[in-house]
Amino acid sequence: MAEYTLDALGEACPVPLIRTEKKMQELKAGDILIVQVDHSCAMKNVPEWARKQGYNVELEEVEEGRWDIIIEKTK
Repeated sequence: MAEYTLDALGEACPVPLIRTEKKMQELKAGDILIVQVDHSCAMKNVPEWARKQGYNVELEEVEEGRWDIIIEKTK
């Protein structure tokens, strides 16, 4: 199991989602991707997409207006 970070700070939708999808394809089951976002649209769309894929998702507000989306690749 490995942990990766994707810095999507300052990027507006759909860029963080596209980058997340691409990165998740590279990961193995059990790996974790932490997506750093500061755009409310990405904060909603990325976790929604990940859950539809069947991944485990947690959302953590790091500071006002900045979130970490923690995605565990389950398959």
